[in-house]
Amino acid sequence: MSERIKNMKNIKWKSFTNYIIIGLALLVLLIMETIGVLDRGTKSIAITLGINLILAISLSLIIGYLGELSLGHAGFMCIGAFLGKFVSIELAGLTVFLSFPIALLVGGLSAAFFGFLIGLPTMRLRGDYLAIVTLAFGEIVRNVILNIDFLGGPGGLKGDTRVTNYMICFVLVLVTLFVIQNLIKSRHGRAILAIKNNDIAARSVGVNVTKYKLIAFMISAFFAGIAGVLYSHNTVLLSSSAFSYNRSIEILVFVVLGGMGNVTGTIIATTILTVLPEVLKVLDQYRMLIYSLILIIIMITKASPKFNSYSKKTQNKIKAWFSGMGKKFSKKQNDNNSEVKK
Repeated sequence: MSERIKNMKNIKWKSFTNYIIIGLALLVLLIMETIGVLDRGTKSIAITLGINLILAISLSLIIGYLGELSLGHAGFMCIGAFLGKFVSIELAGLTVFLSFPIALLVGGLSAAFFGFLIGLPTMRLRGDYLAIVTLAFGEIVRNVILNIDFLGGPGGLKGDTRVTNYMICFVLVLVTLFVIQNLIKSRHGRAILAIKNNDIAARSVGVNVTKYKLIAFMISAFFAGIAGVLYSHNTVLLSSSAFSYNRSIEILVFVVLGGMGNVTGTIIATTILTVLPEVLKVLDQYRMLIYSLILIIIMITKASPKFNSYSKKTQNKIKAWFSGMGKKFSKKQNDNNSEVKK
């Protein structure tokens, strides 16, 4: 028992902040549904938020940690969405508990494969050049799918495969967090960060730059594909127009506003920017005007050194609170153990 308490004391509770945030959000939604106050509109927003969180967290691996500007995330999402929905339609005879996981795997792995294909020839590109190539990739994918008959063609892919719910979305957000955060803390993650800081220096000390860039691209594309499958299983008619370059820009805004390389900030920014347009719907035609003004204010404020200092202090206080809660729990367990021994 004392060994377990020692192990709990050694836990870095700050590492669990993001899991706790997502877990609490899911718990609140479950409680709301249990007491009957969770309406269809709120469920729809929660599903959209879950999909956006997966997209933003996965893109932060490329932009925030690898240091590359990719605008092809909507393309990977598009591949996952269409192939995942197609698989579900073809496996309509199977139970949902089999067809949906298969669709998730097919959508994610297909997107990862295309991430490998787009990553391999573009590894020598950086900055604006890489952004242009990935943006072109997203548009090419969308237009190619538009002309494939078995994927619906111009009319879109029709089929009632609606099985996505907020619980599935938030569980997959936790899986995405687990993979991305553990990757960054691993030896591979340190190599990726070294490439971001200086790829020439990283290559000089034996880091295989091409290999680690491809790993980052493939993992990011995989989760974008998963998000695409979730999106396609939340609608009857799937159209390629939903995956235009505007979608890639939207995901990029989530990451940039949250802070590149800051997963907690990305989660907060994604939540605000997903919920805000829905809240502003009551303002009708002024909704997008006010939304744009709020975005501008956030960008100006974020550039302020005073705000950044205050933001860091607030984040440290929150992390310290979680750490303190963990220590109190460990102390309580220690006291209970002492009483048992007496």
